[in-house]
Amino acid sequence: MKKYTLLLMAMLLTAPVFADGKQLSAMFGYSIFYLPESNQPYVETYFNFDAWSLNFVADGSAGYRATVEITIVARQEDTIAYVKKYDLHSPYTDNPESTGFTFFDLQRFGLHSGFYDLEITLRDKASDNAPLSLVDKLVVYFPEQKPSMSNIQLMASATPTETPNMLSRSGYDMVPYIDDFVPAKVTHLHPYFELYNLSREIGDKPFIVSTYLEQKENGRRIPNIGQMTRHHPSGLNTPVYTDVDISKLPSGNYNLIVEVQNIEGEPIFKKNVTIMRSNPIVEDVTIGETEVATSFAALITDEKTLDYYIDALYPISSVYELNIAKKLLSQPGLQEKQAYFYRFWKSRSPLDPEGKWQTYLTNLTYVEEHFTYPLTPGYRTDMGRVYLQYGPPSHVRDEKNFVGALGVHRNTADMHNLNSYGEGENLADQGHIYYLPYQIWRYNQIPGDYENRVFLFWDEFRSGYYKLLNSNAMGEVRTAGWERMLSRNSMDEGSIGEVGMQFNRGF
Repeated sequence: MKKYTLLLMAMLLTAPVFADGKQLSAMFGYSIFYLPESNQPYVETYFNFDAWSLNFVADGSAGYRATVEITIVARQEDTIAYVKKYDLHSPYTDNPESTGFTFFDLQRFGLHSGFYDLEITLRDKASDNAPLSLVDKLVVYFPEQKPSMSNIQLMASATPTETPNMLSRSGYDMVPYIDDFVPAKVTHLHPYFELYNLSREIGDKPFIVSTYLEQKENGRRIPNIGQMTRHHPSGLNTPVYTDVDISKLPSGNYNLIVEVQNIEGEPIFKKNVTIMRSNPIVEDVTIGETEVATSFAALITDEKTLDYYIDALYPISSVYELNIAKKLLSQPGLQEKQAYFYRFWKSRSPLDPEGKWQTYLTNLTYVEEHFTYPLTPGYRTDMGRVYLQYGPPSHVRDEKNFVGALGVHRNTADMHNLNSYGEGENLADQGHIYYLPYQIWRYNQIPGDYENRVFLFWDEFRSGYYKLLNSNAMGEVRTAGWERMLSRNSMDEGSIGEVGMQFNRGF
């Protein structure tokens, strides 16, 4: 039996603060399910909006409400497989300043099996600010008449359905939990998933669902947290809703694992979803004071040096770790900082935390020497962050005065020298494009991502400070029209030049 892993994607959409003081903020996620009776996969998209981030306007006598214009596009190369543009209205409020609530939206649409670019655009209709947008890869695959499994979707709640609505499934109204951050007040996780055509393989025999957690950094299973339940196939679609008590789960980054086995204990499916747990009242009791006191972290006795080292962990820290580090760095406390520093590296490499730190320190030294900019340490620059997060790139292309041909592939050595053009001549009119300084970094492999991930940095103001302009790596910046920006708008919209081809090749 083949195993397929489709991860729940949960992303925070935020925009810069503009003059009107509002910053559109929303959580977005999606899951992929299947209707085996009609061989129809479908996608569910989830949005959760922070009302305070939107502009509320008067709407007659009913009160005030905000409106978000949402555009969803699923694209295969140049073909649009699905598109929907609609307005989502917030609940009414009597006071436009009383907006301390959230509101939710769910959409479903069918797609055939295949690879897609899922494009999301959000716009506050009462604001002149630029819309928010993101593009993510979408993989849709369910083999016809063969056993398969949906995404794991965490649910915030499940109540019996009284009147069918958009949240109804399997006799319950289920509210998705689309944030991967799980605060201390959340004491239970509720994974939901569906199994398709399972009876074609195991008949009417029962099957076992084992749910447990492991540390994301090292794969170590967390003892005494999880459950094993017994189920029976129910036709072509078998829904499974489980409950996991995480009240005693310490803070950290975890993979929630779901394994489906037949009654003989043989594996059928295994999938996971990542969570970030904040639970400060539960400490990791496996690391004691003596272990910290005799560790490499205790040898760092200069608190300013330790503050620098902790702050320099920013590129590889989780949101939870960043919040803890921020609190630690705001006040003195050498022993607390030594303990945090040791626990950080112990979670990454239980057998050799010091070796893991020394490798990072080598990269940090390189970053500080090569990417530091006035008033900005190297690890706080885009180049430094990428270098520390992913390691040294496999290939680097550094161009200071590149002149490329529009839509024509040439080597750099074949390009005309910029000085050969007369003053004031338009390079685009002559079939050439002049680009601002840029660097292309290619990584042959990034763990958890596809091969050949590319990062393009640009020196927008020719100041020597390079910022990340575009990347095809998972979770990184994707900028529409980036090559036109790099060419100072000397290209037509939608056209591709030589740097665009370099990006696609990775060199």
